Amino acid sequence: MESIFQKVDCAQCKLSGVCLSRGLQPDEIKQFERIVKRKRPVKEDQFLFRQEDHSQSLYVVKSGSFRSFIWDIEGGEQTIGFYLPGDLVGLDALQTTDRHHCSVVALETSSVCEIPLQQLNDLAGTIPRLRIQLLRMIGEQIVSDQNNIVLLGNRTAIEKVATFLLVLSQRYYALGYSGKEFNLSMPRHDIANYLGLSLETLSRQLGFLIKHGAISVKHRGVQISDMRLLMSIVEPATTKRFTYAM
Repeated sequence: MESIFQKVDCAQCKLSGVCLSRGLQPDEIKQFERIVKRKRPVKEDQFLFRQEDHSQSLYVVKSGSFRSFIWDIEGGEQTIGFYLPGDLVGLDALQTTDRHHCSVVALETSSVCEIPLQQLNDLAGTIPRLRIQLLRMIGEQIVSDQNNIVLLGNRTAIEKVATFLLVLSQRYYALGYSGKEFNLSMPRHDIANYLGLSLETLSRQLGFLIKHGAISVKHRGVQISDMRLLMSIVEPATTKRFTYAM
């Protein structure tokens, strides 16, 4: 794990191609680095922020993963998303109330870069490339949210599970990792909650995919053995947006 006192170096960061510093010139990166705060690692089950907390910063996941959820009126949790390295967290607070609409908790020991909103706003006003990248990342989040609506819409259980695995595969592949072998840092009950399935139903669908040779699972590790078979479960209109090395 990187030292919590290590100097932030956006230019050398392996996430520079997907983070807010993407496309910035060297002198602009130095200006951006000055507003980035180093934070101590966020331990498993520790909250990055809670629903209704006031927001003064955005966060970029540097390592590890997080889960976002909303408390319902009965005190239950509804998982609404998962964050991986490079993802921008806290956009829900960019509204008039300046409060977070959801809670975000670490799924494993993770780290984030904290970016104060006021300083980011001021800097984006003087660095057009930064403003463009911020808007691009917001747009990507909107598309992701729209895809989630499709994922959780009028679909069968097996389609939901297959699509969820394909989305994760694409996200890891975009980060430069294997799109065919990755770990599910999120517990199965969180995945089931996110997909609107019971834990038993999720387990049955995973068992179906394993039985037919689409995937193999060992503990939390997933290997996609037959990408085309997995994609064939999802309707063609959806799978066209996925790009993989077969």
